[in-house]
Amino acid sequence: MRSILILFHPPLLHPMPAQDQPITDDLAGLYVEHSTWLQGWLRRRVGDTFAAADLAQDTFLSLLDRKTAAIEIREPRPFLATVARRLLAHRHRRQLLETAYLEALACLPEEVAPSPEARLMAVESLQQIDRVLDGLPPKVREAFLLAHLVELSYAEIAERLGTSTSSVKQYLTRANRECMFALAV
Repeated sequence: MRSILILFHPPLLHPMPAQDQPITDDLAGLYVEHSTWLQGWLRRRVGDTFAAADLAQDTFLSLLDRKTAAIEIREPRPFLATVARRLLAHRHRRQLLETAYLEALACLPEEVAPSPEARLMAVESLQQIDRVLDGLPPKVREAFLLAHLVELSYAEIAERLGTSTSSVKQYLTRANRECMFALAV
């Protein structure tokens, strides 16, 4: 479990650049004021204290990553709930992906089933691809999923997305390239 308090006390680790200090101070105040509420809110949704604590910390970390100044947030609790809801949805989607993969593996005969290490690597790769897809524009992501999961042709994807087949080709080129780069690292 990551410790958000360490993140909000940068002098213990290393000095922050002057321009980042006010944002960190603002977020530290936001964390102190609302972290307990957010953890309770998440605990009621996930039913697990530890998962709620992790999601709450991830919520504040995402604000730190974006360098969002807390002073700019007019309604902190609805804002934090929105960010946490998105993280919760991403977590749920990753769990569904992992479950589907493991269920597919369970149907394989034991002699052709991958080793536990290979399974872990595959699940991590799926999660990496999921993160990449999450960062893509909606049409690019949708084209990728329709092509690779539903196995539609370019023309069928173009019809569903209301675009041209050349646009679909560009979408798939972009999505495939991003996924390959993410997996190559």
